[in-house]
Amino acid sequence: MKLIVPRFLMILCTTTLLSCSAPKSLEYKDFKNFSVEKLGFTTSRVKMDLIYNNPNNFGLQLRRTDLDIFINNNFLGHSSSDTLINIPRRNDFTLPIKFDADMKNILKNIWNTILGNEVTLKMTGTLKVGKANVFMSVPVNYEGKQKFGFFDND
Repeated sequence: MKLIVPRFLMILCTTTLLSCSAPKSLEYKDFKNFSVEKLGFTTSRVKMDLIYNNPNNFGLQLRRTDLDIFINNNFLGHSSSDTLINIPRRNDFTLPIKFDADMKNILKNIWNTILGNEVTLKMTGTLKVGKANVFMSVPVNYEGKQKFGFFDND
């Protein structure tokens, strides 16, 4: 009897997951709370919150992130996280990231950043998302113009 129940639950869960439509991709919206945690000559510790939207009719869980971040096609840094984040259905959520930024690549873009011009932000990597302890890797490939200035030109 003990073996029948777990097998039945496993078959039921697998059937349920396979019958559902594929989840829609999470949508990057913006970033906020950009700060330099530790300033250094060769690398600096940067943290910020990425704002994403879950367009699905069901909540998800985010288990792992592995992202490479580029500004104007210059590698800025790599962020990885193992924190479990609950993602609400059809709503925005915040993904906090930290990474060590290569200062020589930041200096290449400093004038555009300080003057408040737009820069091209690119993120590539994977997110491990799922539901009910069933997780899958989802590719991230975002590229877009982002106003990233210290002075507001409005």
